[in-house]
Parts: sequence; structure tokens; C-alpha cells
Amino acid sequence: MLQARPLQVRARGTSGASKRLVCTRAVSAPAKPAPKLTGEARSHETDVVVIGSGIGGLCCAGLLAKYGYKVTVCESHYIAGGAAHAWERDGYHFESGPSLYSGMAGRGKEANPLGHVLQALGVELDLIRYNTWNVVVPEGTFLTRIGNDNFLEVLTKIRGPEAVAEWARLQEVMRPLAKAATMIPPAAFRYDPGALITAIGRYLPSLLESGPNAAKLSGPFAGVLDGANIRDPFIRNWLDLLSFLLSGLPANGTVAAEVAFMFNEWYRPDCFLEFPRGGSQAMVQGLVGALEKFGGRMLLSSHVERILLDEKGKASGVALRGGGTIKARKAVISNASVWDTLKLIPADRLPEQWRRERADTPACPSFMHLHVGFDAQGLDPNLELHHIVVNRWEGGVDQPQNVVLISIPSVKDPSMAPPGKHCLHAYLPATEPYELWKGLDRRSPEYAKLKEERSQVLWEGVEKVIPDIRKRAELYTVGTPLTHERFLRRYKGSYGPAIQAGKALFPGPTTPIPGLYMTGDSTFPGIGLPAVAASGTIAANTLAPVWEHWKMLDEIGL
Repeated sequence: MLQARPLQVRARGTSGASKRLVCTRAVSAPAKPAPKLTGEARSHETDVVVIGSGIGGLCCAGLLAKYGYKVTVCESHYIAGGAAHAWERDGYHFESGPSLYSGMAGRGKEANPLGHVLQALGVELDLIRYNTWNVVVPEGTFLTRIGNDNFLEVLTKIRGPEAVAEWARLQEVMRPLAKAATMIPPAAFRYDPGALITAIGRYLPSLLESGPNAAKLSGPFAGVLDGANIRDPFIRNWLDLLSFLLSGLPANGTVAAEVAFMFNEWYRPDCFLEFPRGGSQAMVQGLVGALEKFGGRMLLSSHVERILLDEKGKASGVALRGGGTIKARKAVISNASVWDTLKLIPADRLPEQWRRERADTPACPSFMHLHVGFDAQGLDPNLELHHIVVNRWEGGVDQPQNVVLISIPSVKDPSMAPPGKHCLHAYLPATEPYELWKGLDRRSPEYAKLKEERSQVLWEGVEKVIPDIRKRAELYTVGTPLTHERFLRRYKGSYGPAIQAGKALFPGPTTPIPGLYMTGDSTFPGIGLPAVAASGTIAANTLAPVWEHWKMLDEIGL
């Protein structure tokens, strides 16, 4: 977990007098340390061990516990959540990861896969609904609402009637694709012959109806745009941006199914965004609570050093750093990335071709983060929660130091900051090259200088929304690829695999090692909160009896 350690510097206040500004450094310490088991006290036997408590791991573990298995989740850090964890400093609540949510309150096949998991586990979040976000692009600044009508107004203003006509044409093309994208909910999938019953058999009428359109969903979204003759540069840039935010790749690398599902959620009447009161940590706590309600265990500060294999080569448990062994009667499931999972198994125990293919999986770049606690006095009371800043379209949305995403959750949930204050998270989404940081000592002057230089684009992006943010700031912290690598246990601080649609497929949860499974963004369907929730669901379903899986689908109305 990240927590702030203060460094005193001097800054100029709005009156010209100097004020104390607290710059923070990330340290591995929780705001409220949990009781800690150490050494052999952690040793026990269970049915399934899940390595890592990211959203994919928690969804998988919770569902397995609901299915009746004894489940233990081993988390390396002091707090659960992986990239979705949060921390507190001086009354400011900061989030490390996801900030834009939708579809969690939905029901039926069109709901977000995370919504299906929450429903299955009986987790109810207090969701704040809203439908606007602020966009700063080279063409200008505009407030956009989720839904089709508002975007047509934006296009009319900045591009004209020809662009509006193109967008209308694209909507017609996307309508059947969006329907096809929801024909089989991810909650119905499993990676064994039981899928013939829970997915194919259960949803056969939908498959037959959407068959021709379903075939288009596995290719890159750029192919859909080309087929619809979408040429307006702003529309193409805009959809590159949305694709990039979904998958870490522009439209030519993002699978069409993912964008089609997004269209179904965002560009239809009466749609809205959601923010869980309490932020991402409320979501994490809900999933952990469900795991424990069904008899599962969460072990914090329990770093897995290696996956144990028995004499027949089956995954049989895990060994923990500092002592302790957890034996798994049925399975070990890794929520770590594919590269980090490979480190847990001796290379000579893995099929060489599989090991080499997985090790060579291309990786997305990393992140830069800026978290700021600041004085909100005199700011517009209608300040938006979300802001997207695109500095330039030339060169693509995935170029370094370009797109800045900004979230100010306290405008919707005031409990996340002290009275009269706001908390802010700005970041470069998967565009920061790890190579710039490789080998640097985090305590060196060179590292501090590079942090200062590479974070300026974040400050400047925020200044387009709050011009005097540096004067208002009371504390801040800067995260780098090394922060990602260290605290999130991410290979090279990466966002995840850069698997391009049409060139390769995300693998399923199974591995050549009997009893070893994977979940998270290294497995199908890939990167992003809905995707990892789906991956956790699929992994859990694969281990569950078909009749229990079918029962779960009945319970949540699928």
C-alpha cells in the first residue's frame, strides 16, 4: 500500500506569503495496520489458494467460496485491492487505480461483469449516479454527458453536419454489434466442456440470432470503423481515445467486442456513470466481506515466494516469505501478471514453449501518478469529477506525456476529503516508458529530478481545470513506474499485456500445470475493471460443478 511520508518544502501562497506544502513519498505502510500472522502461524490446508487480491482475484475467490470451496487469498501488502487499493493521509482519501465506473447497478445480460459478481455475492454498494465529464482536447473544452444526444451536440459545434452524419451511421453499425456483445454474459463462460451447457446451450437462441455480427467482435475496432467508412478525424481520434482508455491500446489494437459493450453502456438513452461512496476501497471491502461471509480467508502481508508442485507436477500449494506453507487440495490460482507468475515456478518444471511464449508477451507501458490534497475554497461548486486532457492528437493518443486523466472524487463524496478540501488523482494512463526509470535508485537525486520533470505534464493538465492548483495544494505525492513495480508487484510497472486484437488472443485461465490457473488482466478478456472481474468469474466457474454454475446464473437472472 502507499501512504504519505511528509517532506517539508516551501511554496508561495495566494497572498504572496510562504506556506507549508507537504510533498509526500510513497512508503509501504497502511493507514490502519491489520492484525498480522507471521511464519508458520499462517500454515494451513485449504481447497484453493488465490495469489493476489486484485479485483480479478477477489471476484474469483468470492465466487469459489460461494460455490462451497475453502478459499485463502494471499496478499503481499498490508491492504487488499491490488491496483484498486486506496489509502488515507490527514483526512484525504487517495485511490491508486480505477476511477470511472458504470453498469455496477445493472441487471441482466447488459450489466457490467463486476455488477454480476456483486449481485451473486450479495454485495450492495452505495452508488452515486451522474452523467457528465469534462473534456479538454485540441479542438477546445466541452462538457459531455453520457448518452448519444449530447455527443451529437458536441460534434455539431466542433465539426459540423458531416461529422454528425458519420456518427449517426456508426450508431447504426454499432447497434447490432452491441447486442451481439451482450448475447452471452461473461458469467456464463467456463474453460471446460461444461461451457457447452452454461454458455452455448443456455444462450443458443441469442447465438443463432447474432451469429453474423458476433463474428465481427473478435477483430480490432478499427476494422469496424473502416467498414462503416468513418473518416472524420475528430471521431477517429475520439474513438482511439476511448479504446485506449478501455484496453491500453488504440482502436487498431482493441477488440471490437469491448468497444461494442461500451457503446451499449454509454451511448444510449438514460445511461449514467456510477461512483461507489467511499471510493474503490468500498468496492474492495465489499468483495473481501463477501469472501469472508462465505467462509474464505484473507491473509495480508503474506507474500507468495513460490508455487509448490507435487511429485506428479500438480500445483499443490504456496510457500510464503518469512515462513509458512498453505496446501491446496484443488487448485492454486494466480492473480499476478503472467510475467510475475512465471517467477514463482522453477523454469525446468514448465513446458519450454509455453514458458517462452508467456515470457515474451508484449507489455503495455507504465504510469505516472499525481495525488493532491488541496483547498477547495472559492472553486466552482459544480466542479466535475472526471476530466480528460489530450494535449495533441498528432502521433496518437498512446504517445508519452500526452493524455492526462483527472479524478476528483470528493466532489461527489465529500467524506473523501476534510471539510472545505478536495482530493485529486491525475495520471498518465499506460504511456510512461519503464526504460527511462530502469535501474534508478529511488533515493537518488537523479530519481528525484526525473520525478519532478516527468510529473510536470500532470500538474499542467490539472492547471487546465484548476489554474491555481499548485498554490492550493496542501500535500501531494508523485508515483512512477518504479512505484508501480514495487507496491503493486507489477512487472516493469506495466498496465498489463499489450495483446493486439486480430494478431493474438488473451489466454484462458488454464495452464499446462495441473491444478494451476490464472486470473486477472493477463487472461481473457484482458485489461480493465469489467474485464478482470469477468476473468475472475470465468476462472471460478471453470472449477465449479456445472450445476452450481447454472444455479448461480439463475439466481442473478441470467
